[in-house]
Amino acid sequence: MMKLKHLFASIAMIASTIGLSAQEPVKPGPEHTHLKKWEGTWDVTMKMEGMDSKGTSTSKMELGGLWLVSDFACDFGGQKFTGKGLDSYDPAKKKYVSVWVDSWMTSPLILEGEQDKATKAITMTGTGKGPDGKDMKFKSVTTWKDDNTVNFAMYMGEGKDPGFTIVYKRKK
Repeated sequence: MMKLKHLFASIAMIASTIGLSAQEPVKPGPEHTHLKKWEGTWDVTMKMEGMDSKGTSTSKMELGGLWLVSDFACDFGGQKFTGKGLDSYDPAKKKYVSVWVDSWMTSPLILEGEQDKATKAITMTGTGKGPDGKDMKFKSVTTWKDDNTVNFAMYMGEGKDPGFTIVYKRKK
């Protein structure tokens, strides 16, 4: 009975603190509208180490229109590869933010970056675990060719050439 009283007291204290510090919820902005262009199902072609792999990616804006949630799947070199992405725009940082997890790693890759006004490409950078388990630099560049074609390149370490590329074609 005593534990239950402590639980209710803790819940009441947390609820009153939340009520005092409540803010207006963040509303989607123009950058979220840009991310919304990703909604739908895409055929993907991934190129890595001289090999091509075909797959699909499905994306949808969720969580009040603030986060693009993506599911990616392909067969690469005879191995099934799946991944999930969460992408948004952080108005406080004035940057796009991305979290990526997949079936080949146990640490999330977290990137942030900006959209080039002239080219409209979004370039993001961050640090994550490399194939050897050590931290390495990552840089992604996402370029919209048109409303139905997107080119993605991922640079790893100090590489001048992408470690892999993906071409997204919207399914019709």
